[in-house]
Amino acid sequence: MALAVGDAKGKSKANQPEQTTERTPLLHGESSHGTPLSDVTADPESASSRRRLRSALAIVFLTSLFLCLLAFLVFVLFAYSFASSLSNVSPQDLLEKGIVFEGPSRVDVLNATNGGVWIKVDARVGIDAGSILDVNSEDDEGTLRDIRKSIGRFGVRLLKTVSASVSAVYIRSSGQALLGVVSLQPLELPITVNPPRDNSWLTPVSIPLFVRPTNNSSDLARFITDSWREGVVSAHAVVPTVHIWGGGVKRNSWRSMLKLTEKDVDIQAMIPLPPVPGLPSPGSGEPLPPFSKLLSLRDFNIASSPEGLVLRAHASAVNPTPPTLEMTVPSLPFIISVPGIGDTLVPIASVHNEPFSLTHPTISILISGHVLPLSLEAADPLSNFVSRYLSLQYNPISIASPLFPSLVVDTEFPSLDTRPQILRNVTIRNMKVKPDSTGNELLASGQVFARLVLPKGMNLTLDVRRVFPNILVFDGDIPESVNATTSSNSSCAILPDPLPPRAFGHICPEEWLKATSTYDGSEDGGSAFFVTASIVDVPIKVLPGREQEFSNFVSKVIFSTKGAIAGLQGTANVGVHIVSLPVEGGGDDSEFVLRGLPLRGIVQIGRKFSL
Repeated sequence: MALAVGDAKGKSKANQPEQTTERTPLLHGESSHGTPLSDVTADPESASSRRRLRSALAIVFLTSLFLCLLAFLVFVLFAYSFASSLSNVSPQDLLEKGIVFEGPSRVDVLNATNGGVWIKVDARVGIDAGSILDVNSEDDEGTLRDIRKSIGRFGVRLLKTVSASVSAVYIRSSGQALLGVVSLQPLELPITVNPPRDNSWLTPVSIPLFVRPTNNSSDLARFITDSWREGVVSAHAVVPTVHIWGGGVKRNSWRSMLKLTEKDVDIQAMIPLPPVPGLPSPGSGEPLPPFSKLLSLRDFNIASSPEGLVLRAHASAVNPTPPTLEMTVPSLPFIISVPGIGDTLVPIASVHNEPFSLTHPTISILISGHVLPLSLEAADPLSNFVSRYLSLQYNPISIASPLFPSLVVDTEFPSLDTRPQILRNVTIRNMKVKPDSTGNELLASGQVFARLVLPKGMNLTLDVRRVFPNILVFDGDIPESVNATTSSNSSCAILPDPLPPRAFGHICPEEWLKATSTYDGSEDGGSAFFVTASIVDVPIKVLPGREQEFSNFVSKVIFSTKGAIAGLQGTANVGVHIVSLPVEGGGDDSEFVLRGLPLRGIVQIGRKFSL
């Protein structure tokens, strides 16, 4: 029992913790509870694994870096190769090889402002980047070249589109004369490789352009004349700066980092002129027909209204464009002028065309407008214009637009097809004749009656105020074959040479005769008026060498129971006031003279020297 108790005490003592003394070790590594031997032997294996992992990662990193550098180097080499190929392409080659243009299929004139015209051009355009960079597929080229081209085609497909911006396009003739300046907004176009042989791959585009034509009419006319003579339109398109970049216009992607800038681009264009129906072939040696042959006036109407003189016209123009081209033109203003004193021009009308579309072979154009307020100095030029028109003579006119005042087209206003009979049914009523104091001449008195009928399209309200007759008097009716024309410049001294047969007398007053008129509806499409004027003791002068004819006529008047018939033929100048014609400072006193109006009539004189 004592042994058992002692053993228990020994175990109890052994299980108690050791007391810390000054001899107790500071570290427990030397105690009986240290690290097992198996853990100590595993540490070298873990370190070796970590070293192998670091080596593998380093190899992978270095290999990847090398491959990236190699790929970047290859990319740089290929990019340099493509950039070098692109830099060696001239703008002319770029247009001929890489840019395919079809059209234009439609041109719309959107608006016209001072100095320029906004137009919209519809066409189909494509950029064959494969031809530009020489990466389109071809057979039997070799492995390296195929690889280069494949990478190039992949890059083009990745780029998809390119955009371009130009400062301005200066259009010049072959002689370097400036013809116009074209401005356009930045343009985005798709690019492609290996396009099909047809044009099915082209992209429809609608390009707004602002065109400012030259202010030099002579340069423009010379360019048109030279192009017609050569049969080819030869011009230069000069662009000071062209910016090209990848991607869209807004430059919102990595593609826009690819940039190219060209300076002083000069592109020559030579476009053959197509034949135009109804005109000589361009380049055949025949001169360009005048403007009056290209634009013809079918009919016109000028009428008095409370607002003034209103103009309406219908014209037709030769269409020189290809049949495939559609075009619309809005209303545009024009000013019509006639020659004044010296080299001056007198504006007489403001007109505008109605919007129209191109048709073939001719274009139909409707024109409307009004007569401008005229100065008193415009009376003579306008009188000459009307008189020449009634006399079947062409009138020179000038056409300009307020939008381009320096561009003036000189042309001719067409005349009538046949000379109109303005003064009709001319006769002298209550005519009395008596010998003058010498007995060598007769003095005539009476009332001159005539009907004034304006040509078709002239529906004016007139107030005839005076007339100046210049008439030959015949013995009997005037044969139809006789057409004696007297002077139209109020000169009594100029007579027809030779004198017509049976003519014996000449009536030409020293002063204008006062006249009155009344409206009589319309006839043959023009206004008609009754005109009367009084003659008092106007001498009937005997024509040189016609004394015998004069004596025979007087004998008939005196001795014949039926009297004698006298034929009247000549011209008359008529002074008229045109109602509703605006005249600056003239008011109701303004007057225009219709010169050289032919007249023809008869008068019967009985024994009592009266009708």
